[in-house]
Amino acid sequence: MLVVSSSAAHADGGPAVGNDPGCRGAAPDVTVCASDPVRAPGKSDSQSAAAKGGGKGSAAPKCIYTKMVPQPPAENLAMQDGKKRGGKGAAYQVMCPGTGRIGVVWIPDGNAPGAPAIDPEVVARQAVDSMKLVGPDIDINPKPGGKGLVGMPVWMAVGQSPNTYGPNSATATAGGVTVTATAKVKSIVWNMGDGTSVTCNGPGTGYRKSFGMKQSPDCGHVYKQTSDSAGGKFKVSATATWAVDWQVAGGGGETGHLTEVRNSQVGLTITESQAVN
Repeated sequence: MLVVSSSAAHADGGPAVGNDPGCRGAAPDVTVCASDPVRAPGKSDSQSAAAKGGGKGSAAPKCIYTKMVPQPPAENLAMQDGKKRGGKGAAYQVMCPGTGRIGVVWIPDGNAPGAPAIDPEVVARQAVDSMKLVGPDIDINPKPGGKGLVGMPVWMAVGQSPNTYGPNSATATAGGVTVTATAKVKSIVWNMGDGTSVTCNGPGTGYRKSFGMKQSPDCGHVYKQTSDSAGGKFKVSATATWAVDWQVAGGGGETGHLTEVRNSQVGLTITESQAVN
């Protein structure tokens, strides 16, 4: 659905544009309301744009396009985009309540009724879905299945494949909008199962026998109790936060940022050291 308004000025909270109470215009701005026909595929670890709108089968995200008066300065990316394209047009502010995106885009004259009905963030989420990001590839010492000791250092690390740590890039296209997204893990929070957590801003260092009893230089923990109180094993989880940057192709350079979360778990047995007579 598209609704275009350029009628007399209204005060804040004035009459809705068309029959949509969520779209209000204020002259001399021109407001365009566009229902997005694309819903982002659902994800178990992150809330998609469709989920925010009420889940499967709900109304598609809606974007509101408002012609900016006055127009942005020449160095604005949208204005630079218009210069590259040539011809006449104007910069519009875009607001997508369904995804929380706010930005500025260039729209050629005569195209306002056909303002981009596809929210680039929705396309970016499709690109992220195609990356098939999964939880961290846990590399912990002592190894799951083995036994660690109270008071001894635990080393935590993760593998660095494109799907488990990044960087990972993908491109998606919908409704004539092409978006390239690049994702990489920003941080990993380790919940150690004993009530403590450790935040690591890197992949950590994998343990080698030559390290002996040293503690990890960047991502480690020391248990002060056995895992008996936790049913025999501490449930250790590693939760990775992915930072995703996306950009619309074809000039203008409209950009955005997303956050994705993935999780993995292992069980760790910690016992008391046994005295030798």
